[in-house]
Amino acid sequence: MERFIHDENLALFRKKLADPQLTDEERKVVLKLLADEEARQIASQGTAEDRKPD
Repeated sequence: MERFIHDENLALFRKKLADPQLTDEERKVVLKLLADEEARQIASQGTAEDRKPD
């Protein structure tokens, strides 16, 4: 379920960035949200790999 939410958030933020009416300030916020979500996804993937049995 978490993966689905991450994927949907990433898609939403990328779609927002494609909007030509986005102001510079809004673009900065969306870029920050996108970076945070990408970092969260990377961190959760590392956690899942840690749980895999050897």
